[in-house]
Amino acid sequence: MKKAFSLIELLIVIVIIGVVYTLAITNLQNVSKENFTPSLSNLKEYLISFLEDETKEVRLLCLDDCSECSIYRDEEKVKDIESFFDDSIERYRYDFLQGPRQIRNDVYFNQEGQQEDVCFSFSVNKHLVADQVIVVYKEKAYDYSPYFEKPLRYDYLEEAVDAKEKLREEVMQ
Repeated sequence: MKKAFSLIELLIVIVIIGVVYTLAITNLQNVSKENFTPSLSNLKEYLISFLEDETKEVRLLCLDDCSECSIYRDEEKVKDIESFFDDSIERYRYDFLQGPRQIRNDVYFNQEGQQEDVCFSFSVNKHLVADQVIVVYKEKAYDYSPYFEKPLRYDYLEEAVDAKEKLREEVMQ
């Protein structure tokens, strides 16, 4: 006599495995989001973790001397975080005709309508596209222009500019 599993027994095992898998993945996602420490290397991924279905943009905004920052989801504050850099941080936009141009800090109007100086700002939209900038901090340059990759890290700004120039030359040929 052959022994085999019935269809119902197989379905029950598949359902149990599915439930266990769902519970494990849900718990891992919650734990990883809370223990996820932001840095310039993972800033884009960190902000993406705050995106929700109806979110248009998630933004890291650091005011005054960059000692404290906040995460905003569609202009609503979601979380305060301790800054992982100081006010020596610089942001640049790269223009293929003019080269790197430093982005000057702008102002932010809080909910009371008071003007505050912005030390650093970085955002990711619902399409997972981040600000197209080069961030320089402690002589390291982080290029956030790749859409679907981690930021490219260079030892200094000139190295990032050289890489951009090389890319421009490849595209022009």
